[in-house]
Amino acid sequence: MQIGILGATGPAGSGLAGRLASVGFDVVVGSRSKYRALEVCDTITERWPDRQLSISAADNSGAADADVVVIATPWDAAAGTAASVARQLQGKVVISMANALAKVGSEFQPLVPPRGSVAASVQAAVPKSRVAAALHHVPAKELGDLDEPVVSDVLICSDHPAATATAVDIVGKIPDLRPLDAGQLSNAAPIEAFAAVLLQLNVRYKTRAAVKFTGIDVG
Repeated sequence: MQIGILGATGPAGSGLAGRLASVGFDVVVGSRSKYRALEVCDTITERWPDRQLSISAADNSGAADADVVVIATPWDAAAGTAASVARQLQGKVVISMANALAKVGSEFQPLVPPRGSVAASVQAAVPKSRVAAALHHVPAKELGDLDEPVVSDVLICSDHPAATATAVDIVGKIPDLRPLDAGQLSNAAPIEAFAAVLLQLNVRYKTRAAVKFTGIDVG
């Protein structure tokens, strides 16, 4: 499976690119500038020279040609970026991972996008795609450190069962990440908002908090 990551030059997108490539996916790093994407690819491969990472670079349009596409842009650019490549995304599974947050003083506060969540805004921008919300609570720094495990539950929600299944399959390939089906896309709103709580915990306790649920047996 080839996975394109739009806006992959930030910490979350580049970390995800390296992690997905480390478990055998063919990853296309996308950016508004292909040259910036090339820089990110070089940084990842130079950091992990002993790993056989299948990573290539493209602009966002080129990355959107992949089988599955992840939107890793800042939250306020997610819907616009998806809309700009709507033709390439038609019929595909699109994973939205952005959280709408703002820092007010020392506090992180969730914002409410026009349709209630970033994922819902992306779905509205590409109505012929199958959007799933996922990967909101995985710490970006840990995601990009391939020498260390990243341990977390990953809540996934979508109005399209095939999109949920695809996201579950991708997340499940990463050791120590446990994908959980969290229902329909309307649940993306509280899932995204909870990222503000995790960031506040990180600041308060000087740590990298992740989400783990007890009492769930996924078999």
